[in-house]
Amino acid sequence: MPAPTIERILDAVQRQMEGTDNPGFCLACGEEVGGCEPDARSYDCASCGAEGKVFGAEELLLMGYA
Repeated sequence: MPAPTIERILDAVQRQMEGTDNPGFCLACGEEVGGCEPDARSYDCASCGAEGKVFGAEELLLMGYA
C-alpha cells in the first residue's frame, strides 16, 4: 500500500470529526490503522510490525507530513 497521501489523510480527519472513527496511518507500510487518538505518535503497526511508525491522522497534518 502506498504512503498516506494528503487526500487519504484529509479524508481520515473528516471521518474522525464527523463520526467515531479514529484513524491513523503507518508511515512504514501506508496502512490505515483504526483506534488511534488524533494526536497519536509512535504507535506500533499491527499490519507490518513496524515499531513506532503509526501516527494519528491529525498529528500527521500538524507534523506537515502531507
